[in-house]
Amino acid sequence: MMNPWRLKLLSLLDTLGTVRAVAQAAHLSPSSVSQQLAVLEAETGTQLLERAGRRVRLTSAGMILAQRARSILDQMDSIETELRGFGEEPAGHVRLGAFQSAIHNLAVPAAIRLAAAYPHLNVEILEMEPHASLPALRVGDADIIITTTDFDELPLGEDLDLVPLTTDPVLLVLPSEYPADRGPVELAAFAEEAWALDIPQSYMANLVLRLCRQAGFEPRVVCRFSNYMMALQHVEAGLSITLLPALAIDHSRYRVSTRELTIPVTRTITAAIRRSTPARAAVRVVLDALRRKARPAPDPDDQRPGHARVQQRSAPA
Repeated sequence: MMNPWRLKLLSLLDTLGTVRAVAQAAHLSPSSVSQQLAVLEAETGTQLLERAGRRVRLTSAGMILAQRARSILDQMDSIETELRGFGEEPAGHVRLGAFQSAIHNLAVPAAIRLAAAYPHLNVEILEMEPHASLPALRVGDADIIITTTDFDELPLGEDLDLVPLTTDPVLLVLPSEYPADRGPVELAAFAEEAWALDIPQSYMANLVLRLCRQAGFEPRVVCRFSNYMMALQHVEAGLSITLLPALAIDHSRYRVSTRELTIPVTRTITAAIRRSTPARAAVRVVLDALRRKARPAPDPDDQRPGHARVQQRSAPA
């Protein structure tokens, strides 16, 4: 394994040109520099230096390694800077983008806790669906986003660092008068029902359409709402059925019944930040608060028959 200190000496030799100049810059003797460079050659198993009269110069392999070494050393400096930042008091403005159900179950509770712990930290919560939050993060309009890894239209790339938060099953939501049998259901059995969907091209609208079509039918859509609260009210009134993530269902406010699907559908919820720059102390503390708050959605089998008890702090979304 190559030693970073020796890589730095090699990089200095490429920049300064002589062993004597490297020794002066590193506060070593020329013989110590030569010895360290010889050890680096042994570590790499490659000739890095060659004689040119009374001096030494880098071989082609040495020049390549010196160039790569600068990038490696810069990355290590960045990591050290990031780690030192853990001792800083979090302060400043952090923009947190999140979809509806994550706002009420993850973002808001985390913001409440952070406001009490860090008075100089301001967390701005932005409602954003995955198709909007990913581009916003990449162009710098958000510092952190809560999104799902299952959004195929805009995949999460290597330019992002991900912090897994929780998983969230998608459930069939029915009026409360449906039989309280607890078994999973085939989606095709509800092909003739009226359906409530999210607005066109949203994550949930596209997901519901895809699942219904995979089950062999086109849903008869009778309403579209951008807020899950309205969809739950519509289902509660017996006017439609729908599919919703468990985090969005507040049974303490809405008398609805839920069913798991025979082919389970679960979305993976994650926080994401840009990888290009080290995260500020304020960003890290928000990520940590989200991670601490996140928990798996309750299993409907742990609730009273036929109902999922998913607690939320405010209106479902």
